[in-house]
Amino acid sequence: MRVDVTVNGERRQADDVWEGESLLFLLRERLGLPGSKNACEQGECGSCTVYLDDVPVCACLVAAGQVQDREVRTVEGLATGDPSAGADALDPVQEAFVEAGAVQCGFCTPGLVIATHDLLNRVPLPSDPEIREALAGNLCRCTGYEKILDAVRLAAAVRADGRR
Repeated sequence: MRVDVTVNGERRQADDVWEGESLLFLLRERLGLPGSKNACEQGECGSCTVYLDDVPVCACLVAAGQVQDREVRTVEGLATGDPSAGADALDPVQEAFVEAGAVQCGFCTPGLVIATHDLLNRVPLPSDPEIREALAGNLCRCTGYEKILDAVRLAAAVRADGRR
């Protein structure tokens, strides 16, 4: 089947998509967007989290056919930044993860960035329990989570100050 989907603001098309194919496979293998990671394939780790119509979902659990004529935003799509800063400007959440040292192997990072981005869109200055709850569906095997929490706090502060 053919799937037409808007990904990161751009209308995209994929042919020869099979019925059981996941959105994750579609993004990574057919559309060349490797940001979302394939880890558990069971929706347990959060590494493949993307926005589907502005709602975070595990791309490994969404059938590719379900995204027909819908909008997907991946971690790559967050990096549009401020037009005055240039097309490659990172989102403040992405910058905070780098600055706080919350990126080690990087496998969990795309999902954590999307989850953080979503949290801060809903709760601009979250408490630590709110941060922990929002990130509960994301597993990290490297960091011990403290630097990730620091990154979320930093991103919230940057957004609150109006800085990019």
